[in-house]
Amino acid sequence: MGFMDKLKNRFKQNEKAEEVSTKYKEGMKKSRQTFSGRINDLIARYRKVDEDFFEELEEVLISADVGVTTVMDLVEELKMEVKRQNIKDTKDIREVISEKLVEIYYGDDDEKIEGLNLVENELSVILVVGVNGVGKTTSIGKLANQLKEQGKKVVLAAGDTFRAGAIEQLEVWGERAGVDVIKQGAGSDPAAVIFDGIKAAKARNADVLICDTAGRLQNKVNLMNELSKVKRVIEREVPNAPHEVLLVLDATTGQNALNQAKTFSEATNVSGIVLTKLDGTAKGGIVLAIRKDLNIPVKYVGLGEKIEDLQEFNAHAFVYGLFADMLEDTE
Repeated sequence: MGFMDKLKNRFKQNEKAEEVSTKYKEGMKKSRQTFSGRINDLIARYRKVDEDFFEELEEVLISADVGVTTVMDLVEELKMEVKRQNIKDTKDIREVISEKLVEIYYGDDDEKIEGLNLVENELSVILVVGVNGVGKTTSIGKLANQLKEQGKKVVLAAGDTFRAGAIEQLEVWGERAGVDVIKQGAGSDPAAVIFDGIKAAKARNADVLICDTAGRLQNKVNLMNELSKVKRVIEREVPNAPHEVLLVLDATTGQNALNQAKTFSEATNVSGIVLTKLDGTAKGGIVLAIRKDLNIPVKYVGLGEKIEDLQEFNAHAFVYGLFADMLEDTE
């Protein structure tokens, strides 16, 4: 049984698995049209796997924002695999590409890197960072809703005190998800708000505290100093916290998202990425670039507007989303 068959079967096991594959399939339509479409076009034009084929494949992958270094590594591995399996016909290479994409994502890690790192029977603190406009507050609201549905008691701390309307926006999400929001007035010290949030979460026996943070101050240095200060408060008040530092990135900004990730991980030790608006971009390959260039796992992806459209990331489902049409063609 080939990799694509295994992939297909993986998502036909039960209702939940099928639901996940459907979400990725629908949410990644734009990426799939460019990615699969161009690979299909390439396979139709080239009958045999040769140097010219690989050169064009490189271009297709780079244009999907997979990232230059990742593409070079991927193509090298594909060449070796083609030799090893003695693949002559370009039609047989789809299988190898899909398998290698999953392998590149996991590297030496296993699938555990995708879940949230929460501690049992203690307060888990999640710090959420990212520039304004990427969907940070919305992601916090959706995440709070999911955790609450899993039976966890969640508290939110409105630490983005500088952006007009940020506190109110978080309160709206808090109401929607049915969780408490700890806040102070606009312009107050974010570290003080987070301190209050920790005290309140402990007093209410909460399982998870999610902290919103500022996305823009006068300059980058100010913002990073502010985040470092918030992180120090959390570390002081809760042993081994923050348990997760989630960086929210907008998938539609492509390589720009990669640069933001580099800046933020210098200040806060980012442990995972929340990639919003994946459904709105044709450049879904950015998931692989982030993972490979920065060695940070993507923990959640936004595959639509609805509260349940923030999905836990799953590299197999992601690759399924990229190749779904091809998989169905082979049935």
